[in-house]
Amino acid sequence: MSIPKRVAVIGAGSMGSQAMWRLAAHGAEVVGYDRYAPGHDRGAAGGESRIFRAAHLGEPGYIPLLRLADELWGQLEAETGRSLRRHGGSLVMGEADSPAMRLLLSTSAAHGLDHEVLDRDALARRYPQHLLPDGHTAVLDRLGAVIRPEASVQAAATRAEQLGAQLRRYTPVREVVPAAGGGVQIVTDHGTDHVDAAVVTVGPWVNTLLPDLPRTVDVRRVVCSWHLPTRHDWFAGGAPSFVRSTPHDCFGIPSPDGISVKLGLSFARHLPVPEPERLDRTVRPDELGTFHELIRELMPDLNPDPIRMSAYMEGYTNSGNPLVGHLPGEDDIIVMTGFSGSGFKLSPAMGEIAADLALDGHTDHPVDFLAPAGTGAA
Repeated sequence: MSIPKRVAVIGAGSMGSQAMWRLAAHGAEVVGYDRYAPGHDRGAAGGESRIFRAAHLGEPGYIPLLRLADELWGQLEAETGRSLRRHGGSLVMGEADSPAMRLLLSTSAAHGLDHEVLDRDALARRYPQHLLPDGHTAVLDRLGAVIRPEASVQAAATRAEQLGAQLRRYTPVREVVPAAGGGVQIVTDHGTDHVDAAVVTVGPWVNTLLPDLPRTVDVRRVVCSWHLPTRHDWFAGGAPSFVRSTPHDCFGIPSPDGISVKLGLSFARHLPVPEPERLDRTVRPDELGTFHELIRELMPDLNPDPIRMSAYMEGYTNSGNPLVGHLPGEDDIIVMTGFSGSGFKLSPAMGEIAADLALDGHTDHPVDFLAPAGTGAA
């Protein structure tokens, strides 16, 4: 019987918790590290809700990865007995003639995604919560769902531990360096550990831990606000989550308790974060202006005065695509970072891909276009 590979996962958040689960499921000896603990609110996984959708505004290469993620979300729920997604569809809205919406419609049709196109009148009849400007269209993605991020991270990490993984909570990793003779050294304040391979999924801390990463990850402060409807029937008809590309690039998610609606803005509205440990978590009144505009123009039945505002962090790349694969020149170090606000729905698929790369050195899943070096190599 062969000795199982010993694999470190650095960062047990959105991607790391899933990587731990899939590695442990494939028989690896897994050691996870996190500077806090699974489900914390200092990274990108906070705010009680994230969107799952198969209809994608952008690169068609994500479609097979989203199908894999959908399958693994169901598997994680079955293995843990936890309800992690609330199905109810997702709306994508934008200018009908825009390249993004044309691409979404063509790829949805080409891949046989279960979707429906709604014009202005159809949207008004079914989902009167939203106004649709002239020349705009809406696509209802019936595979859409709302994910519970904190519960999902904890469920995946707990399942990994049940399968034999070790998780070293409140243990920041200071260095990840190739070891002489092969493998990787993991340096913490408590000493140095040696593993066969390492998966680095530290989110906003990636620039500190991997300063020689060949492509830049821009860490940004993301503000979300929660608003109460002014109509008692705002949630009637299912009130699916939604994404708009124009006239305001934003997203919205009805809260699981059916009381409020969470809103978030696009990258252009996010301020840079020079140091992740010093994130400004205080949201000022002058940051409300764009939220007020989009509510007035597109969702007038929401109260523009929020009942809550919170700040989180996310890492962005110039292309908007994450960096997924072996660190250039290092066969034993895998990096997954820079998901640019779109990664949580993919996280179980990324966990499976991390397991492939760490245990087999390659993956059959189509991630060449996400290679960290930008060369097409996984």
